[in-house]
Amino acid sequence: MAQLKVPLHGIITAMVTPLKDQYTLDHAGLERLIEHLLAGGVHGLFPLGTTGEAPALPGELRNEIVERTCRQVAGRVPVVVGVTETSLAEATRLARKAKDCGATAIATAPPYYYSISQDEILRYCEKLVSETGMPLLLYNAPGNTNHVIQPETVKRAAEMEEVVGLKDSGMSMSYFHEVRANLQGRDDFALLVGPEELLAECVLLGGHGGMAGGSNLYPRLYVDLYNAAAAGDMARVMPLHQEAVAFGRAIYHGNNPMRGLKCGLGYLGICSSVLTEPLANYTAEETVSVERYIDLHRSQMWNGCLSSSTRI
Repeated sequence: MAQLKVPLHGIITAMVTPLKDQYTLDHAGLERLIEHLLAGGVHGLFPLGTTGEAPALPGELRNEIVERTCRQVAGRVPVVVGVTETSLAEATRLARKAKDCGATAIATAPPYYYSISQDEILRYCEKLVSETGMPLLLYNAPGNTNHVIQPETVKRAAEMEEVVGLKDSGMSMSYFHEVRANLQGRDDFALLVGPEELLAECVLLGGHGGMAGGSNLYPRLYVDLYNAAAAGDMARVMPLHQEAVAFGRAIYHGNNPMRGLKCGLGYLGICSSVLTEPLANYTAEETVSVERYIDLHRSQMWNGCLSSSTRI
């Protein structure tokens, strides 16, 4: 198991889940994806998040993803397992599985479906860490859960020793600024963003990195952007940021980024583009946009994770 170095920092890839069909993990594709990411220099892996289609996957398949990911990574980088559930019992079960497999930490968004208060969000996190003893990242994902983890709640949660950071996917830099102001002096608490277009700004303003889904396909771009921002090298930040924006325009169409990422990973030869229902594969027009971008950047994207004889 990779020990958690606080604060967690860098590019922690929100991994897609390679599938053969709706309920079967693509073992070879998962192996290729992990080696592609590590060769690209990412600082950690985040399986079973939104990009990993976790809410649509059966429990046995999620267990298998945790087992195989932790075994293959073998401590080379931290593995943060998503345990967002509607049920505390199920979140606890998956967190214990992650701990048994050697994961470094867990991450959870508030339970979705029911409306809950900030005190209830806090109590949920308290029970989850007390039951598992795992380091926990809060996951603010209002677009998926209809709940915002308010900045004051983040501050209160950060008082728990096991709560080690926040991934914010709320698309609001004012939220980021308020959270950061509330946690001044807490250099051990990680502030990470999900939206890739906010990565550079987050790091330049004192954040610690991002859980960038785009790094599934083009890890070196996001690693280079993080490194440039962490060094304050604006001459490198600006063109890299512009390239990240261009990547998003070419790859992401609609509201579910994993559709474009899997389309691209299939074209690059890493894993199939199979999605969980009811998500649908890209149209021919959307696919052309992805393939054109990859054709222009294939040499920079390719990390030698498989030989020509093992390409899909």
